[in-house]
Amino acid sequence: MGSRCLLKSKIHRATITDANVDYEGSISIDVNLLEKSGILPYERVDVLNVDNGERLTTYAIEGGEGEFCLNGAAAHKGQAGQRIIICTYTWLDDDELGLHKPNVLLLGDGNRIKLVQK
Repeated sequence: MGSRCLLKSKIHRATITDANVDYEGSISIDVNLLEKSGILPYERVDVLNVDNGERLTTYAIEGGEGEFCLNGAAAHKGQAGQRIIICTYTWLDDDELGLHKPNVLLLGDGNRIKLVQK
Protein backbone atom coordinates (compact mmCIF):
# COMPACT_ATOMS: atom_id res chain seq x y z
CA MET A 1 0.00 0.00 0.00
CA GLY A 2 1.08 3.62 -0.40
CA SER A 3 1.97 6.10 2.28
CA ARG A 4 -0.49 7.68 4.72
CA CYS A 5 -0.69 11.16 6.17
CA LEU A 6 -0.68 11.21 9.99
CA LEU A 7 -0.52 13.88 12.69
CA LYS A 8 3.13 14.82 13.37
CA SER A 9 2.86 17.67 15.89
CA LYS A 10 0.07 19.43 17.73
CA ILE A 11 -0.06 22.44 20.03
CA HIS A 12 -3.43 22.09 21.73
CA ARG A 13 -5.45 24.97 23.21
CA ALA A 14 -3.05 27.84 22.66
CA THR A 15 -4.52 31.29 23.23
CA ILE A 16 -4.20 33.86 20.44
CA THR A 17 -2.27 36.85 21.79
CA ASP A 18 -2.64 39.14 18.76
CA ALA A 19 -3.93 39.38 15.19
CA ASN A 20 -1.99 41.65 12.82
CA VAL A 21 -3.60 42.10 9.40
CA ASP A 22 -0.75 44.38 8.22
CA TYR A 23 1.90 41.66 8.47
CA GLU A 24 2.80 39.67 5.31
CA GLY A 25 1.23 36.43 6.52
CA SER A 26 1.68 33.35 8.71
CA ILE A 27 1.35 32.63 12.41
CA SER A 28 3.98 33.74 14.93
CA ILE A 29 4.50 31.04 17.58
CA ASP A 30 6.62 31.13 20.73
CA VAL A 31 10.02 29.85 19.53
CA ASN A 32 10.40 27.55 22.55
CA LEU A 33 7.02 25.93 21.85
CA LEU A 34 7.97 25.47 18.21
CA GLU A 35 11.09 23.62 19.29
CA LYS A 36 9.33 21.46 21.89
CA SER A 37 6.54 20.54 19.47
CA GLY A 38 8.92 19.72 16.63
CA ILE A 39 7.45 22.37 14.31
CA LEU A 40 10.05 24.11 12.18
CA PRO A 41 10.01 27.76 11.14
CA TYR A 42 8.28 28.05 7.73
CA GLU A 43 6.66 24.60 8.14
CA ARG A 44 3.09 24.33 6.89
CA VAL A 45 0.55 24.31 9.73
CA ASP A 46 -3.19 24.00 10.05
CA VAL A 47 -4.73 26.39 12.58
CA LEU A 48 -8.10 25.37 14.05
CA ASN A 49 -9.98 28.02 16.01
CA VAL A 50 -11.81 26.30 18.89
CA ASP A 51 -13.98 29.33 19.64
CA ASN A 52 -15.32 30.24 16.18
CA GLY A 53 -14.76 27.08 14.11
CA GLU A 54 -12.51 28.79 11.54
CA ARG A 55 -9.73 26.74 9.96
CA LEU A 56 -6.76 27.90 7.93
CA THR A 57 -3.50 26.68 6.49
CA THR A 58 -0.41 28.86 6.74
CA TYR A 59 3.20 28.53 7.89
CA ALA A 60 4.85 29.00 11.26
CA ILE A 61 7.39 31.71 12.10
CA GLU A 62 9.28 32.31 15.32
CA GLY A 63 7.53 34.50 17.87
CA GLY A 64 8.29 35.85 21.31
CA GLU A 65 7.61 34.15 24.63
CA GLY A 66 3.98 33.04 24.90
CA GLU A 67 3.13 34.57 21.51
CA PHE A 68 0.52 33.20 19.11
CA CYS A 69 -0.17 35.93 16.56
CA LEU A 70 -2.26 35.47 13.42
CA ASN A 71 -0.66 37.55 10.67
CA GLY A 72 -1.87 38.91 7.33
CA ALA A 73 -5.07 37.37 5.96
CA ALA A 74 -5.06 34.84 8.83
CA ALA A 75 -5.76 37.75 11.21
CA HIS A 76 -9.35 37.71 9.95
CA LYS A 77 -9.81 34.14 11.26
CA GLY A 78 -9.35 34.86 14.97
CA GLN A 79 -8.78 37.45 17.65
CA ALA A 80 -6.80 37.79 20.85
CA GLY A 81 -8.18 35.59 23.62
CA GLN A 82 -9.56 32.87 21.36
CA ARG A 83 -8.24 29.32 21.66
CA ILE A 84 -6.58 27.51 18.76
CA ILE A 85 -5.07 24.15 17.89
CA ILE A 86 -2.03 24.02 15.60
CA CYS A 87 -1.28 20.82 13.67
CA THR A 88 1.39 19.51 11.31
CA TYR A 89 1.37 16.24 9.43
CA THR A 90 3.82 13.74 7.98
CA TRP A 91 3.62 11.08 5.30
CA LEU A 92 4.61 7.59 6.48
CA ASP A 93 5.01 4.28 4.71
CA ASP A 94 3.23 1.22 6.09
CA ASP A 95 6.40 -0.07 7.80
CA GLU A 96 6.70 3.24 9.74
CA LEU A 97 3.11 3.37 11.02
CA GLY A 98 3.61 1.17 14.10
CA LEU A 99 6.50 3.29 15.37
CA HIS A 100 4.89 6.69 14.91
CA LYS A 101 3.72 8.80 17.85
CA PRO A 102 2.76 12.43 17.34
CA ASN A 103 4.37 15.09 19.50
CA VAL A 104 1.54 16.86 21.36
CA LEU A 105 1.78 19.86 23.68
CA LEU A 106 -1.25 20.69 25.81
CA LEU A 107 -1.15 24.32 26.92
CA GLY A 108 -2.64 26.00 29.94
CA ASP A 109 -2.82 29.57 31.20
CA GLY A 110 -0.36 32.01 29.67
CA ASN A 111 0.39 29.54 26.85
CA ARG A 112 2.54 27.49 29.20
CA ILE A 113 2.98 23.76 28.71
CA LYS A 114 0.63 21.77 30.91
CA LEU A 115 1.36 18.31 29.47
CA VAL A 116 3.58 16.77 26.80
CA GLN A 117 2.43 13.59 25.04
CA LYS A 118 4.87 11.66 22.83
